[in-house]
Amino acid sequence: MGTFPGSPRLLRAGIVQADPNTLKVQSIIALQYNPDTLSRTLQARGVTAEGGDRLDALRLTGPPTETIKLEAEIDATDQLEFPTDEKNKPTIQFGIHPQLAALELLIYPASAQIQTENVLAMAGTIEVAPVESPLTLFVWSANRILPIRLTEFSIVEEAFDANLNPIRAKVSLGMRVLNVVDLNFEHKGNGLFMAYHQQKEFLATKTGRAALADLGISQLG
Repeated sequence: MGTFPGSPRLLRAGIVQADPNTLKVQSIIALQYNPDTLSRTLQARGVTAEGGDRLDALRLTGPPTETIKLEAEIDATDQLEFPTDEKNKPTIQFGIHPQLAALELLIYPASAQIQTENVLAMAGTIEVAPVESPLTLFVWSANRILPIRLTEFSIVEEAFDANLNPIRAKVSLGMRVLNVVDLNFEHKGNGLFMAYHQQKEFLATKTGRAALADLGISQLG
């Protein structure tokens, strides 16, 4: 049965890696199924600490530390159902290894980088600075394009084919949003974060106005 022609196209969440200087896209990972839930935690970044100056009690030093957690499912059942379809051949041969590998490589330096750093170290280079990784972006619609660092990653492989290739898995991802505290103000990633910040400010204006009477009071103080 075909999809009803008037039904909206369902957008997919995903992760994009881009050049940190030009934002040229290097890789795109679209989640097979959008997670049912998205957990976000925001921790305020204030001046005051234990015994701090009272004059700083209402000051914020920067955007909050925002972390995101989600669970994604990867399932090869549909592809395995049509083994003769050309586009399904990688799944028939490797199961969901390719999808898992693409996600795992988000927290791996390139093997060529490791080899280069080893050659430099063997040549007596005093300090070998790690090469800057691509800018990683979490995309959840046009309203949320976030520069992130992957902080947690776990995989539960739940089913396997006859060759022990995984064919179904749940992947848990933990991310920390990068902002002006982490990146130079001119950094492309910070530009994306500022757009996200400004979008929040715009959306907040659409909530409508409340009155003190709605809270059961007539005045403050």
